Amino acid sequence: MKKVYLRRHLMVKGRFADLILKGTKTTTIRLGEVVPKYDEIIIHGGGRPIAKAKITSVKVKRIKELTEEDAKKDGYSSLEELLKDLERVYSRKILPDDVVTIIEFRVIQRFTDLNPDDVYLGLSPVDIARLGLRYLGKELGDDERRILHAVLRFQSIRTASIKLFGTLNMRWKIRRVLRKVLFRLIEKGLLKVDKKKLSELLKLRGYRSLENLIMEKENES
Repeated sequence: MKKVYLRRHLMVKGRFADLILKGTKTTTIRLGEVVPKYDEIIIHGGGRPIAKAKITSVKVKRIKELTEEDAKKDGYSSLEELLKDLERVYSRKILPDDVVTIIEFRVIQRFTDLNPDDVYLGLSPVDIARLGLRYLGKELGDDERRILHAVLRFQSIRTASIKLFGTLNMRWKIRRVLRKVLFRLIEKGLLKVDKKKLSELLKLRGYRSLENLIMEKENES
């Protein structure tokens, strides 16, 4: 059977989003042999990113070897429900000797209550670039896309500035694009900020907007 590679993004049904955030669903079972390319992934459900997770184990089994516990860890009430859903998803009858991959993960960051006390709300520049390119592709200008791709490629604002502009002095331009992308993701409801913490911080720092707060955090870092 041909291997399928899982890259940076894991898609799940919207009904599983809350279960993942609560820690009830800690695995995903996929038909065939699935090989993760990276240890950390972004999980998407219901049309938005919900969390960043670390893959903790990958197991390959046959359908006949699956247990009730396997099904419950994947967010199902029973093995029977899991098998019926696999048939719906893959549009074919599931056989006892079919191979499945159980990918176990641990949520390391939720995108539903981001902390305004952290620079970029706790997101890394690389994650902001990755989410921006995925969800805002058609809204981005050519220069913005070029900057986001550079951040992804070089994994650093400093290195991206040198590679794109030949100097560190243009880091401000990259940071401006990252802020714009972050605010747009929040405006579209794709990312959510802890509103209580945000209100308290804005009042404490004497700022009127999240943008002013993030700019201060950039300078502090």
